[in-house]
Amino acid sequence: MRIAILDDYQGVALGLADWDSLHAEVRVFTEAFENEGAVVTALAEYEVVVAMRERTPFPSSTLKRLPRLKLLVTTGPVNAAIDLDAAHRSGITVCGTGYFSYPTVELTWGLILSAARLIPQQVDSVRRGGWQEGLGVSLRGATLGVLGLGRLGTAVAELGRAFGMQTIAWSKNLTPADAQAKGATYVSRDELFTRSDVLSIHVVLSERTRGLVGEREIGLMKSTAILVNTSRGPVVDETALLRALAEKRIGSAALDVFDREPLPTDHPLRSLSNAVVTPHIGYVSRDLYEVFYRDAVEDIAAWNAGTPVRMLS
Repeated sequence: MRIAILDDYQGVALGLADWDSLHAEVRVFTEAFENEGAVVTALAEYEVVVAMRERTPFPSSTLKRLPRLKLLVTTGPVNAAIDLDAAHRSGITVCGTGYFSYPTVELTWGLILSAARLIPQQVDSVRRGGWQEGLGVSLRGATLGVLGLGRLGTAVAELGRAFGMQTIAWSKNLTPADAQAKGATYVSRDELFTRSDVLSIHVVLSERTRGLVGEREIGLMKSTAILVNTSRGPVVDETALLRALAEKRIGSAALDVFDREPLPTDHPLRSLSNAVVTPHIGYVSRDLYEVFYRDAVEDIAAWNAGTPVRMLS
């Protein structure tokens, strides 16, 4: 049995689970694939592939070109980048792993604090031999707007209240009663953008939410507002956001997700002074990775024994 572990950027997969117990040939890929052709070429001889979240997509066109592939394990319980129907038609079993969301909540607040208190600029100044630069803002009494008050949004809102922030929220299916039960005040879509000092995005990417935060919505925001996105890049119109940041029409953006990942080396977000940018590390924590890879090994062993677990397709 040949197993490919994909997108292990830190090179940690082999040390976080007992891969030797599978008595298989295991290869780790630490770099992102450039295109579909590169995926097919690299994985042509593997029966089992372990995918890290949605980093490498597996649409129908890719799955059709991998006739040896029999088991596709995705870390996490869902993966929108895998065509499950196509996998089923091709006789490929798809299994998931365990997951918990608090690392993303923690990173969201790391980004909020970094943007509000200008932490990256201050660290850079000290490293260059300087001292204080710029003037940050405190959060107590400010308004936290939450776009999407599901599990993640609710946890972010809870911490906002601990910082003494007023919390408002909106999403398409949210009701005033639901918002109140979760400790937030329901507002209209436009109010969410006009009133928020910090706007944090927590919606699932779909055709309905793609471009949900566009030129109009960004135009409603305060000139001092912080836009935070740890959801998915395409929820925000990246071109409109870049323009607003370049023209200083909003205070700053704190982003962990992007239209294209990895972010191209020449992307303007890498150099904008009012953008705090991290490389999609919301779920990248040792404790969660241990769950991912431990469960992946269990998935492979169970499938090899003819009793697959955590099946998605």
